[in-house]
Amino acid sequence: MVGIVSYGAYIPKYRIDRKIIYKAMGWFDASTYLPGEKAVASFDEDSVTMAVNSMMDCLTDFDRTSVDALYFASTSAPYKERLSSEMIATACDLGSEIRSADFSNSVKAGTTALLSALDAAKSGTADNIAVCASDCRLANPGSAQEELFGDGAASLIIGNEGVLASLEGSHSVSYDLVDYWRSAYEKIGHQWEDRFIRTEGYVKFIMETISGVAKKCNIEMKDVAKVAFPSLYAGDHRKIGKMLGLSPEQVQDPMVSNIGYTGTSNPLMLLVAALEDAKPGDKIVVAGFGSGSDALLFQVTDEINNLKGPKKGIRRNLAAKRELTSYEKMLSFRDTIPVEKGIRGKTATAFTSFSTIYRSREVIMGLCGSKCKACGTPQFPAQQVCVNPECGAINQMEKYRFSDRKAKLFTYTGDNLAYTPCPPTMYGVVDFEGGGRFWFDLVEADLESLKVGMEVEFTFRKKYSVEDFGQHIYCWKMMPVME
Repeated sequence: MVGIVSYGAYIPKYRIDRKIIYKAMGWFDASTYLPGEKAVASFDEDSVTMAVNSMMDCLTDFDRTSVDALYFASTSAPYKERLSSEMIATACDLGSEIRSADFSNSVKAGTTALLSALDAAKSGTADNIAVCASDCRLANPGSAQEELFGDGAASLIIGNEGVLASLEGSHSVSYDLVDYWRSAYEKIGHQWEDRFIRTEGYVKFIMETISGVAKKCNIEMKDVAKVAFPSLYAGDHRKIGKMLGLSPEQVQDPMVSNIGYTGTSNPLMLLVAALEDAKPGDKIVVAGFGSGSDALLFQVTDEINNLKGPKKGIRRNLAAKRELTSYEKMLSFRDTIPVEKGIRGKTATAFTSFSTIYRSREVIMGLCGSKCKACGTPQFPAQQVCVNPECGAINQMEKYRFSDRKAKLFTYTGDNLAYTPCPPTMYGVVDFEGGGRFWFDLVEADLESLKVGMEVEFTFRKKYSVEDFGQHIYCWKMMPVME
């Protein structure tokens, strides 16, 4: 039996009410526009950082040493020539003996990566394959895409043992219908005429794949618990449901009103949301859209009741949010508008040697330190001499991962002089549960809300970017524990 053995998700905490966007654009009659809010990645987040955070959720209480492949899907990866999947694997401390691959160039890449992982598991070439899909797509201010696009990520582990939802079948179609495109040298894409996309692409493709998988698996749509597919157009989304003969309860909420359309990660995020409410025996159909469509049928097993770990998933990520009340701040997060950084901001970033990054990858990317074999004292960064004054053992250390450890804030400060798109810059020293102490940047918090002794958790973020060199530096930061 091949299928999903674990799942996870990540949604940025920042949410902006779409009325704020409309007001900034001078569109005061918001009743005729898309309602609700959308998720906005912070200034130090991108598709890679969101993928790492969703993968860490997926790995909760899962033996990561059993993961032997990682596939990453995105249309907004930070590099055109550097494997993002390997960066994610390094940050998640998955080791070097894994297969890694990136899927791109279409928002259908998320389901394509999922199908590739399922094929690999069925063929026996890999036991547990991690699939991450994440997008943080740019849009022109005032465009329809700006109000529709949201940011988010989802991760699944595909395997043969402990399957929560088994794959029953799939159906795919491929068409070179150009709806949204972006050249290799552009940051923001273009969209073709909506009516053409809706009638010739969106409705036809999704209908064709969902009907196709139902026919292949010999099932009636009335027997499916949830059908999940993207909502590019609300009216047509409802139309597809009616054409398939689905009741409103059978159609998975596309979450456009509270997250937005998240590109490659959208189908996987909808699948995670459906799994959170699933019970044994439920059939779930999920479909993606873009240059055609993929549709997959899963059946939930009894293992869903044995799922380990308190997943954040979709539900908890949705509940933990911070209101973004400034449209201009949202644009500054994306570098869509030029912002004066001052002398400190202009001199704050510098090229970092890739040799140093590689040699220190377990420390910088994986947040791994050391643990004394003699007395069990952990230390970050890794040490050769035990810091325990009662031990002092030399060269008796083993690798010790801190990224999934609980921690408490020992002390903190705010810096109003250092440049940040979301001032002030905050730093803190944390004490790890079980031992270890170090300082980190603090994010997703107000200085006034911080307290000594409060619990914090770690989130993977960008440290800085060097645009002239095309370099992005990543690290772990800390934030208050999600409530």
